[in-house]
Amino acid sequence: MSDFVSDFWSFYVAILTLVSIGACGLLLYLMGRMRVKAASRAPGADGSGIGAASTTGHVWDEDLAEYNNPVPRWWMWLFYLTIAFSLAYLVLYPGLGKIPGVLGWTSAGAYANERKEVDDKTKPLYAKYLAMDIKEVAADAQARAMGERLFLNYCTQCHGSDAGGSKGFPSLRDNDWLYGGDPRTIKESITNGRNGIMPPLGQVLGDEGVKNVAHYVRSLSGLPHDGLRAQLGKPSFMQICAACHGAEGKGNQQLGAPNLTDQIWLYGSSEATIIETISKGRGAAGAVTRMPAHKDLLDEGKIQLLTAYVWGLSNLKTVGTQ
Repeated sequence: MSDFVSDFWSFYVAILTLVSIGACGLLLYLMGRMRVKAASRAPGADGSGIGAASTTGHVWDEDLAEYNNPVPRWWMWLFYLTIAFSLAYLVLYPGLGKIPGVLGWTSAGAYANERKEVDDKTKPLYAKYLAMDIKEVAADAQARAMGERLFLNYCTQCHGSDAGGSKGFPSLRDNDWLYGGDPRTIKESITNGRNGIMPPLGQVLGDEGVKNVAHYVRSLSGLPHDGLRAQLGKPSFMQICAACHGAEGKGNQQLGAPNLTDQIWLYGSSEATIIETISKGRGAAGAVTRMPAHKDLLDEGKIQLLTAYVWGLSNLKTVGTQ
């Protein structure tokens, strides 16, 4: 990758750009001086064969001839003007490799300035919501609309535009939370992200042991299961899995360990999926996308609005409207 950011490519782009502009100017100059040797004369009005202008000899459909007329002077000067404009542009703005241009303009700088202008305009509004309790913010119609736009921009890629989630990404519309659904915890998740890991247990339990534990896990939520395998898998669950999921399998929000006794499954409840989860784990070695931290993307005011919106998704009945 370092080969693509070396100084060689800067010189290459600069030289290629200038040579291309120069070649256009040279071509235009030569085209204004050179003439294609006439192959014939266009017929005159009297049929004598003496016309006012020569042709290049290219004829189509018997009588459609290409004339050797010079390029209009206004067109040539317009072309020269575009060349002059391009050179002036390269002096003022970056376009020749790493040469910044005399105005010092950069796309990153322009973006930063635009963001600052927007932030300066919206700062008083964000300050208003920062001074409010998150539940009060969630009850504000304008705040909810702003939070929804933030959600659509930053969260839908994983949780979906309707916040219903997808395989490996939890729904935010129910009251089933891996780490807790109170405003403080939601804000912590958005700000600093989450990185829950289900360790692989395939080598510890063996193939039969994994299958036995899978049937015991299915029994916890009333799913069809093999009773004998579930009975054999229970001791292993108590010895290994209960440390995170609890002896009753109801999970631990401090660890992000899900409840195994309800009907809500992050990856699916089929026997094959549960066996895969126990055997290979989840979140290990990049097996699943983690919940990224947004503290470097969003300021405190935007995180406040986004927190209120997410909290309100599963508490709409208690939020009310204004």
